[in-house]
Amino acid sequence: MTEETPFRHKSMWHMIAAPTVWTLHFAIIYAITAVECSKIGTPEVARLSILVLTMVALALIGWIAWKAWVQWDYPDDQDYVHDKPTIEDRREFLGHAGFLLSIASAIGVIFVAMPALFIETCL
Repeated sequence: MTEETPFRHKSMWHMIAAPTVWTLHFAIIYAITAVECSKIGTPEVARLSILVLTMVALALIGWIAWKAWVQWDYPDDQDYVHDKPTIEDRREFLGHAGFLLSIASAIGVIFVAMPALFIETCL
Protein backbone atom coordinates (compact mmCIF):
# COMPACT_ATOMS: atom_id res chain seq x y z
CA MET A 1 0.00 0.00 0.00
CA THR A 2 1.01 3.55 -0.46
CA GLU A 3 1.74 5.97 2.34
CA GLU A 4 -1.79 7.40 2.02
CA THR A 5 -3.95 4.64 3.53
CA PRO A 6 -7.72 5.00 3.04
CA PHE A 7 -9.69 5.63 6.22
CA ARG A 8 -11.60 2.36 5.74
CA HIS A 9 -8.38 0.36 5.95
CA LYS A 10 -7.23 1.78 9.26
CA SER A 11 -10.48 2.39 11.15
CA MET A 12 -12.32 -0.10 13.34
CA TRP A 13 -15.64 1.71 12.75
CA HIS A 14 -16.07 -0.15 9.47
CA MET A 15 -15.54 -3.43 11.27
CA ILE A 16 -18.42 -2.77 13.70
CA ALA A 17 -20.81 -1.22 11.17
CA ALA A 18 -22.83 -4.43 10.66
CA PRO A 19 -23.37 -5.07 14.41
CA THR A 20 -24.43 -1.42 14.70
CA VAL A 21 -27.06 -1.97 11.98
CA TRP A 22 -28.22 -5.08 13.85
CA THR A 23 -28.51 -3.12 17.10
CA LEU A 24 -30.44 -0.28 15.47
CA HIS A 25 -32.72 -2.79 13.75
CA PHE A 26 -33.42 -4.46 17.09
CA ALA A 27 -34.24 -1.20 18.86
CA ILE A 28 -36.37 0.21 16.05
CA ILE A 29 -38.33 -3.02 15.53
CA TYR A 30 -39.26 -3.32 19.18
CA ALA A 31 -40.08 0.37 19.53
CA ILE A 32 -42.30 0.37 16.46
CA THR A 33 -44.03 -2.83 17.53
CA ALA A 34 -44.72 -1.45 21.00
CA VAL A 35 -46.10 1.82 19.67
CA GLU A 36 -48.21 0.21 16.94
CA CYS A 37 -49.67 -2.41 19.25
CA SER A 38 -50.50 0.16 21.93
CA LYS A 39 -52.00 2.73 19.55
CA ILE A 40 -53.55 0.58 16.80
CA GLY A 41 -54.01 -2.77 18.53
CA THR A 42 -53.49 -4.97 15.47
CA PRO A 43 -50.29 -6.75 14.50
CA GLU A 44 -50.61 -6.32 10.72
CA VAL A 45 -48.92 -2.91 10.63
CA ALA A 46 -46.21 -4.17 12.98
CA ARG A 47 -45.59 -7.18 10.72
CA LEU A 48 -45.29 -4.99 7.65
CA SER A 49 -42.92 -2.62 9.47
CA ILE A 50 -40.78 -5.54 10.61
CA LEU A 51 -40.64 -6.95 7.08
CA VAL A 52 -39.61 -3.65 5.50
CA LEU A 53 -37.04 -2.76 8.17
CA THR A 54 -35.60 -6.28 8.07
CA MET A 55 -35.14 -6.12 4.29
CA VAL A 56 -33.46 -2.71 4.60
CA ALA A 57 -31.17 -3.95 7.40
CA LEU A 58 -30.21 -7.12 5.48
CA ALA A 59 -29.46 -5.11 2.34
CA LEU A 60 -27.29 -2.70 4.31
CA ILE A 61 -25.47 -5.55 6.07
CA GLY A 62 -24.96 -7.25 2.69
CA TRP A 63 -23.36 -4.09 1.33
CA ILE A 64 -21.14 -3.81 4.42
CA ALA A 65 -20.17 -7.49 4.05
CA TRP A 66 -19.25 -6.96 0.41
CA LYS A 67 -17.05 -3.98 1.28
CA ALA A 68 -15.38 -6.03 4.06
CA TRP A 69 -14.84 -8.96 1.66
CA VAL A 70 -13.12 -6.65 -0.82
CA GLN A 71 -11.00 -5.18 1.97
CA TRP A 72 -10.08 -8.66 3.26
CA ASP A 73 -8.71 -9.53 -0.20
CA TYR A 74 -8.75 -13.28 0.54
CA PRO A 75 -8.92 -14.56 -3.07
CA ASP A 76 -5.73 -12.64 -3.87
CA ASP A 77 -3.37 -14.43 -1.47
CA GLN A 78 -5.52 -17.14 0.22
CA ASP A 79 -4.23 -15.97 3.59
CA TYR A 80 -6.20 -16.42 6.81
CA VAL A 81 -3.37 -15.31 9.12
CA HIS A 82 -2.90 -11.58 9.69
CA ASP A 83 -0.40 -11.44 12.54
CA LYS A 84 2.36 -9.19 11.26
CA PRO A 85 2.54 -5.49 12.17
CA THR A 86 2.12 -4.36 8.57
CA ILE A 87 -0.44 -2.13 6.92
CA GLU A 88 -1.55 -4.98 4.64
CA ASP A 89 -2.13 -7.41 7.54
CA ARG A 90 -4.04 -4.76 9.51
CA ARG A 91 -6.20 -4.00 6.47
CA GLU A 92 -6.90 -7.68 5.82
CA PHE A 93 -7.61 -8.38 9.49
CA LEU A 94 -10.15 -5.56 9.70
CA GLY A 95 -11.80 -6.80 6.49
CA HIS A 96 -11.85 -10.41 7.72
CA ALA A 97 -13.32 -9.46 11.10
CA GLY A 98 -15.84 -7.12 9.46
CA PHE A 99 -16.96 -9.86 7.08
CA LEU A 100 -17.45 -12.39 9.87
CA LEU A 101 -19.29 -9.83 12.00
CA SER A 102 -21.53 -9.10 9.01
CA ILE A 103 -22.50 -12.77 8.82
CA ALA A 104 -23.27 -12.88 12.55
CA SER A 105 -25.24 -9.63 12.26
CA ALA A 106 -27.34 -10.94 9.37
CA ILE A 107 -28.21 -14.02 11.42
CA GLY A 108 -29.07 -11.75 14.36
CA VAL A 109 -31.36 -9.59 12.21
CA ILE A 110 -33.19 -12.69 10.98
CA PHE A 111 -33.66 -13.98 14.52
CA VAL A 112 -34.88 -10.59 15.74
CA ALA A 113 -37.47 -10.52 12.94
CA MET A 114 -38.68 -14.12 13.42
CA PRO A 115 -41.27 -13.32 16.15
CA ALA A 116 -43.22 -11.42 13.48
CA LEU A 117 -44.10 -14.80 12.00
CA PHE A 118 -45.89 -15.76 15.21
CA ILE A 119 -47.58 -12.50 16.20
CA GLU A 120 -51.32 -13.18 16.36
CA THR A 121 -52.42 -10.46 18.73
CA CYS A 122 -50.96 -7.48 20.51
CA LEU A 123 -52.26 -8.54 23.94
